[in-house]
Amino acid sequence: MAARHTPGERRQSQPEPIEIARDVAHPARVYDYVRGGDDNFTADREVADFAAAAGSGGFDHARAAVQANEAFHARSVTYLAGEAGIRQFLEIAAGIPTEENTHEIAQRIAPESRVVYADDDPVVLAHAHTLRKSASKGATAYVNANLRDPDTILRQAQTVLDLDQPVAVVIVAILHHIREEDDPYRIVARFVNAVASGSYLVISHLTSDIIANEVTEAARRINEQPGFTLVPRTDDQICRFLDGTEPLPPGLVPVDGWHAPASPPPPPGDWPTPFYGAVARKP
Repeated sequence: MAARHTPGERRQSQPEPIEIARDVAHPARVYDYVRGGDDNFTADREVADFAAAAGSGGFDHARAAVQANEAFHARSVTYLAGEAGIRQFLEIAAGIPTEENTHEIAQRIAPESRVVYADDDPVVLAHAHTLRKSASKGATAYVNANLRDPDTILRQAQTVLDLDQPVAVVIVAILHHIREEDDPYRIVARFVNAVASGSYLVISHLTSDIIANEVTEAARRINEQPGFTLVPRTDDQICRFLDGTEPLPPGLVPVDGWHAPASPPPPPGDWPTPFYGAVARKP
């Protein structure tokens, strides 16, 4: 199916103004605060500080871990748009825009790249329509749908993406917010099954394998908050998301070990990053 919109066109009307409850913490804004963003309020910062206090390194180490995950995202998109030659990206549960969004990275390398973001969070969408603007040769679009409804996302994404050609499906730092009863494995498999051979899957996920006690306590504190879910998973559990794909070397590894530039070893006692990440190709 050929894409039906001209390059650079805005795909959807501006969202209606929304009321934002500044006195209630919100998952997307909590993550934004931890990574160093400005789109958050006191309630979000309080929840983040409370959860980060579960770790021996406190908030500084929590921020370092999240920033390592963000750097993995940037490296994976850079690789896919560069060496792998991918020109279509579908990012699931995109979150509040940051300085290096998928379309900015991909279109800097290949201006004709087409990127669709999917999210149903009004806080996220309010920011996305303002900050995610495509290069003139490419396309950027937004799908207002929950990742638990992959069929709706895929159907709407086809107004911009050609699913008969390779697509990179990017699912970063969101699967650990999905409970087992919502079957996150089925969700990922639906996306993988829908895209063409030669497509790629990018995932990252909070793990309970690394600094297990601290991660488990942080998750307990987060799960006490209304509207929050955090489910750290093991290496074996996270590997299941890669079924039907061929992971690129070095496989599923801590995110700061995936194609990271050479650097000196961290100082003694430095907090290891409790996120696994992988990039895998659909044969």
